[in-house]
Amino acid sequence: MSSRNPLILAIDQGTQSARALVFDLHGNLTAKARIPIEPYFSDQPGWAEQQPDVYWKAICQACQQVMAQIGADKERIVGVALTTQRGTVVNLDDKYQPLRPAITWLDQRRVAKPPKLPMMWRTLFRLAGATDLVWYLQAQAESNWIAQNQPDIWAKTRWFVLLSGYLTHRLTGEMVDSVGSQVGFIPFEAKEMNWALPNSWKWPALSIRREQLPTLIPTSQPLGTITAAAAAQMGIPAGLPLIAAAADKACEVLGSGCIAPHQGGLSYGTTATINLTSVRYWEVSPQLPPFPSAIPNEFNMEIQIYRGYWMVSWFKQQFGHREQRIADERGIPPEVLFDELIETIEPGSRGLILQPYWTPGIRNPGPEAKGAIIGFGDVHTRAHIYRAILEGVAYALREGLEHLEKRGKTKVTELRVAGGGAQSDAAMQITADIFGRPAIRPHTYETSGLGAAICAAVGLGLHPDVATAVKAMVREERVFLPQAKHQATYEALYHKVYKRLYQRLQPLYAEIAAITGYPPPMDEA
Repeated sequence: MSSRNPLILAIDQGTQSARALVFDLHGNLTAKARIPIEPYFSDQPGWAEQQPDVYWKAICQACQQVMAQIGADKERIVGVALTTQRGTVVNLDDKYQPLRPAITWLDQRRVAKPPKLPMMWRTLFRLAGATDLVWYLQAQAESNWIAQNQPDIWAKTRWFVLLSGYLTHRLTGEMVDSVGSQVGFIPFEAKEMNWALPNSWKWPALSIRREQLPTLIPTSQPLGTITAAAAAQMGIPAGLPLIAAAADKACEVLGSGCIAPHQGGLSYGTTATINLTSVRYWEVSPQLPPFPSAIPNEFNMEIQIYRGYWMVSWFKQQFGHREQRIADERGIPPEVLFDELIETIEPGSRGLILQPYWTPGIRNPGPEAKGAIIGFGDVHTRAHIYRAILEGVAYALREGLEHLEKRGKTKVTELRVAGGGAQSDAAMQITADIFGRPAIRPHTYETSGLGAAICAAVGLGLHPDVATAVKAMVREERVFLPQAKHQATYEALYHKVYKRLYQRLQPLYAEIAAITGYPPPMDEA
């Protein structure tokens, strides 16, 4: 294996595809392969599951294809990094075989009766006003659902791991996982970057035992080496070091170059998010900790619009067949044609305002929340609806950023934008205008893979630290600046209309839920 002009293999196992990406030390993507997968299958309404082997086979196919592309240059690969979707869990027996399908992060099932906490904890949470939050976390926890509804499977569960831990074991044979991947309903303490202490409330709140969990390794540290068996299936050299990266959102933030306090990391993905990176621990909301960053010993403060940019996919499926067909025929991204669709629509969508709460939350928005579009008139077309979706998601993320700035006592002066929506010039310009700050698109769409490659480059000593690696490997493809006239329109709509919507509609959402039963109350399965 030669270290001359070294290359890094980044594996990105997302919700809809597995990607194998080869980067050099300047952040150039030299080869790429993508294997689509079905995001999930559903045996019951609200369930979202997938066979763990589907992920592994997709990774192997992607790596085989990318190795075929680079040929003899595979000998230049000096390390591997893995990043995966967050919150997808796998039950393994004592022989490391899956006991049931993985429950993906899109799953919406709830526990009917979560484990009862000791009186001391119930009293403390009641005094802190956190009873509903803890109940929500317990009800959503996959471990509690399996223990309650499939006790035979839970009894056989030797290991309960995130998808990242499962794939790491398939790659290395080690039952370890990266600290940066620990996002989900698990007994993890973000402040300590480790599993909860034995006396933590999280153990009685969940059905998980400490011995069911993998050993945690800090980001940019070795997880192990690629086994001969894994290498043969993947078509890559055996013995390569696997370096700990982080979950896909954390890697995306890093791969976008968002490492300084004045930079906001905005993601237009299936779940739209706004992130700040901080060396200081603070909670996004009381009792809601930050996520581990892809940078060692740092944190990502994140606010999510669950299924935020999924609404764009929803629009395309329902109303965008013509653009999708033409894009396929011309071999261009459909975003190009959808941008053309709305280029004549003025900012504000002629008074059409969208509130993007298609899926309820726990705090703001609360569990009764629903989506809304107001302001319809006979002038409105599907183009207005599409633009209103882009604007509504940006409004919600701006509100999230203002909350983060207030909580963190910081000021964000620029946005680094990633995810599928970053490919749209219209979405980027709308973002700059609504936030009133420059919106920067990185040089590559594959920011989560690039973030993983940065972790590996630092871990292998190819760059001395994260800041140096980011400077060398991340570049700006285009900067979108706010346009004064458009910004003024959005500023008025944001303050005078959008920010007042949820408060005004919240009582009606509660009435709708009470009448129709959707969404169900928090204390119902």
